[in-house]
Amino acid sequence: MASTLGWLDHDANAQAKTLNILALFQQKESRDELGIGAIRDSFAEQLFPGTSTIQTRLRYMLFVPWIYQRLENKRISAANLGSQADRDERALIIPLSRLEEDSAGTFGKNSREKLKRLPSSVYWSGLRHWKIHKTSWSQEEYHQRVDELYRARAEISEREYQEKNQGDMGDTSANKPAPSWHSSLPEPPPNFPDEATFALTRQEASFLRDRIQCSCKGSLLAWLTLHSEPANVSTPWEHPDYAKFPDDLKELLTHARLFSYAMHGAALLYNYLLAKERADNELLSQHHDSFVAWFTSLPRKDISTWSLERMWELTARPAYSISLKTRRFVEQWIALIRQSSGTLLTSKEACALIRAREIALKGPRSRFKNRRALEQWSGYAGTLRLVYRWNNVQIVLNDLAQGLRREEC
Repeated sequence: MASTLGWLDHDANAQAKTLNILALFQQKESRDELGIGAIRDSFAEQLFPGTSTIQTRLRYMLFVPWIYQRLENKRISAANLGSQADRDERALIIPLSRLEEDSAGTFGKNSREKLKRLPSSVYWSGLRHWKIHKTSWSQEEYHQRVDELYRARAEISEREYQEKNQGDMGDTSANKPAPSWHSSLPEPPPNFPDEATFALTRQEASFLRDRIQCSCKGSLLAWLTLHSEPANVSTPWEHPDYAKFPDDLKELLTHARLFSYAMHGAALLYNYLLAKERADNELLSQHHDSFVAWFTSLPRKDISTWSLERMWELTARPAYSISLKTRRFVEQWIALIRQSSGTLLTSKEACALIRAREIALKGPRSRFKNRRALEQWSGYAGTLRLVYRWNNVQIVLNDLAQGLRREEC
């Protein structure tokens, strides 16, 4: 039975402790050694749109717009916008790192001036998906084209001025300034960014919940933010409110759960074969035990009746191109699971399938072909089962719930 971790008290101390515990157990899901990332991401984006495994705290969804909005108000040119934003984002590191009980999730907390990836690049897709950022531009395009926004706004202001002087306001809807950020974006605190914290005000939390409700309709993220309290469990299908989920979400989660169970075994066998290739008996024993434990706990009855055709229907979305080779690999692996009465570790067909898949994906960089690549292998590559961004989503939900319960000053 899967282990779970839960809390009842949602004060700041409990939140900070929980986040620190989560950080100890969290492993990024971005490793895709066997080429199943498009399927994983299709599930994740349908369940939790706008999120990612490298997002940390929810208030960054406001920090980034506040920084850029202030630069726009100063009419910082396209030539300087990127560098100015870079400076302002790095300025957030110091006040957030100073937080004694709630600094978990601070970008650059350890790397400081060496921080390579700024929050804006991590949150940009989410800001667009939640329609907090109103253009369809990438971040780089926005930096390059911000002068166009300034010109459009200046032209609209001039037109309004002339129409007002002429006494002919006409249809003012045509004069709305070109937006870059949502019109209801809350104002930053007066002490921002010098005394920034991760604590959302109730107004900010309400705004973010509204954005999720409007832009992520039908997703599990939208349902949870409206109908459920945070519950820290290992996977979304273990949520205590699962029985209340809409039927279409329960169906999607059923397929996501079975895909997670099935492909976890492929990853474990891959690591077992690498340990064998490197003749590392200690690792070999560990991966052997992990694989046997996985095989023993398989929901075999559910997998035997699982409709892969329906899974492909649910995951084959325009943004996620799942190749025929990937489908074939997944189908072959699941067929082997259904047919096997042993552990699959002794199955020549199963071992050959995993080897061939990795070699096909990596070519000369394959760990089965490249000795240096094998030596650089850490001993564990993608060995945790897929949970579709759930670790990060739990932090989002907890931050949001904290804000909604907070008394306004």
